[in-house]
Amino acid sequence: MKKSIKDLGDIRGKRALVRVDINVPLDENKNVTDDTRIQAIVPTVNFLKEKGAKIILMAHLGRPKGEKNPEFTLEPVAKYMAKVFGEEIVFIPSVEEAAPYVEKLQNGQIALLENIRYYKAEEAKDDDMTFANELAKFGDFYVNDAFGAAHRNHTSTAKLAKILKPAVSGLLMEKEIRCLSQALDNPTRPFTAIVGGAKVSSKIGVLENLLDKVDNMIIGGGMAYTFVKANGGKIGNSICEDDQLEVAKAIEKKAQEKGVKLVMATDVLAADDFSGNGTNKFVKINEIPDGFEGVDAGEESRKAFADVIKSSKTILMNGPVGAFENPKFAEGTKAVLAAVVEATKNGATSVIGGGDSVSAAKKFFKAEDFTHVSTGGGASLEFIEGKVLPGVAALDDK
Repeated sequence: MKKSIKDLGDIRGKRALVRVDINVPLDENKNVTDDTRIQAIVPTVNFLKEKGAKIILMAHLGRPKGEKNPEFTLEPVAKYMAKVFGEEIVFIPSVEEAAPYVEKLQNGQIALLENIRYYKAEEAKDDDMTFANELAKFGDFYVNDAFGAAHRNHTSTAKLAKILKPAVSGLLMEKEIRCLSQALDNPTRPFTAIVGGAKVSSKIGVLENLLDKVDNMIIGGGMAYTFVKANGGKIGNSICEDDQLEVAKAIEKKAQEKGVKLVMATDVLAADDFSGNGTNKFVKINEIPDGFEGVDAGEESRKAFADVIKSSKTILMNGPVGAFENPKFAEGTKAVLAAVVEATKNGATSVIGGGDSVSAAKKFFKAEDFTHVSTGGGASLEFIEGKVLPGVAALDDK
């Protein structure tokens, strides 16, 4: 386990240099349209505040590619955060001008540094520590609470932790690691993984790693058609990766060898127009007519998925089982999530791991309906694949 801010002693008057993930969506008037990521860091910031630390937050917004681009300024985010915390957030306009701002900070005061990705050295792949040393001057200890950026080997997410000590996790980072690790390494059984999304190629690592751990694996979404085609089924115009047919067969073989029950859709909702405004009909998944594509799990499949989920004690979901963004194609994903919610109410541990599955979970239910909804897209994907996340690895061990 990694040390967290709870393992620090007296930090009154000390400067906490904290990497957070507040890469939030903004509208054309620079208003925050979804503050989930801001709300997620509140416990860590409040913890440091109550302990009397001086808090300097570092974050990125968008992809300014190492240029100072006003389109990606964090200033409107600082203004929004002032409302969330009920106090002014000191906005530091650049790393070059940071020193006097940091010196003036009072105990418990919060500052936010301008977009850290304005600096090319932030994302540099080399081992040059110049930028890390420059940032380290502003802190007495380092906190990483940016799980969403923990898979990046950047200066503010990993290099800094090697030179500014102690280097510990924030409460969000701690919870992410705990919930994902517990599900993967110490699950109450039966353990079911729901893996969806469009492509097998982007989920090979996830499928491979999970087959060593789960009792049941539900495969849904666009990637299912690659499996169907690999077994000689007719998939019409459905999304398919012809270069992954052998991979699909190998995954089926590994599941069989490991005694993992693979649960595939047997029927699908097929559409001849992806907008949903044409003909939509239920067909067997291996008999999709030409001119039609599979867009959602069918009624039989939804029931089969739900039965497996409700009998599970640990559930990890990574990816939707249909094109849920269109309300006409959302029923399958909704049914799967409803089953996860029901299982959770009955005592199961449920983890929604990143990306589109999080969007779907928040669209149809509340985050509180699940044990844990991960804030990291790419980071949770890599964690579930069993990869080492640089931002986690660099922190101090307990």
